Amino acid sequence: MIKNESELEDRLSEPTPEVVESVARLDGDFILLGVAGKMGVSLARMVRRALDRSGRRGRVTGVARFSDPSLREKLESAGIGTLAGDLMDRSFLELLPEARNVIYMVGVKFGSTGNEPFTWASNAYLPALVAEKFRASRLAAFSTGNVYPFVPVDSGGSRETDPTGPVGEYAQSCLGRERVFQYFCGRYQTPAVILRLNYAIDLRYGVLLDIAQRVFRGEPLDLATGHVNFIWQGDANAFTIRSLEIAEVPPRLLNLTGPGTFRVRDLAEAFGREFQRQPVFSGVESGTALLADAGQCRELFGPPRVEVETMVAWVAEWVRSGGPTWKKPTHFDTRDGKF
Repeated sequence: MIKNESELEDRLSEPTPEVVESVARLDGDFILLGVAGKMGVSLARMVRRALDRSGRRGRVTGVARFSDPSLREKLESAGIGTLAGDLMDRSFLELLPEARNVIYMVGVKFGSTGNEPFTWASNAYLPALVAEKFRASRLAAFSTGNVYPFVPVDSGGSRETDPTGPVGEYAQSCLGRERVFQYFCGRYQTPAVILRLNYAIDLRYGVLLDIAQRVFRGEPLDLATGHVNFIWQGDANAFTIRSLEIAEVPPRLLNLTGPGTFRVRDLAEAFGREFQRQPVFSGVESGTALLADAGQCRELFGPPRVEVETMVAWVAEWVRSGGPTWKKPTHFDTRDGKF
């Protein structure tokens, strides 16, 4: 079991041998834009640790506004340079160091309803500025599975070749982000990969934490969104770094999630067994859900290291022992696209 945050962050940032080999082949420095988000610190640390183990020299720089100064301190203590500023400020953006490898993690989701202009500016305008600034780099840009429509729960999930169908302005602006990157990366011949992430799992946030907390507290769990995808954040970090090697022109689309579709009822009952209490359900399972097929990702990188049974056990023990959380629910059960 994972005993504390320090051990958790070490697990999340532990590079696999394949990641070490990948960064050894990737020339140049690394810069992570939007590094202060949920995945950024552990992802930056994984890059740094992989570089150190590979014996290759290279800088890792994290860029964000850093409204929480402790995140900046964590990065710098791990040997990662930091720069604080607003990426939509052109003067700040132009001062950023060049880097061969760019991981783009900027995005607005929660609070987007009622703040649509800022959401669109952040999600669809900023990528143009970044693509112009880093036109000589290779790019891995995070997107979301929300660009897909809801699909039948027995379909196996949307594939990268399937039509998009974003629900709500947040998801529409994320498709806008993809289209802007596609345009500018094509214009400047910048190799890129666009990662459509469906729910990374930490112990301090994520779909499994949302479900576990409701079961533990005896709160009703709405089954309207009755099926989900997810992936351990450490695996998502590893696949993100390795994806830089498959960046291409035009940008490659890649679903980033775990194998299989999981039923919310089954997950809740698994937590119920862990907590020795009966889950409380409400609503009726819909025949559709927001799901992605990660077959292409598995073909490229192999299966994730951490299986669902392990994640359930880790999350259950974390909740049972009162481990700290970020109090940031995923709203995975939202079906109207309003976040």
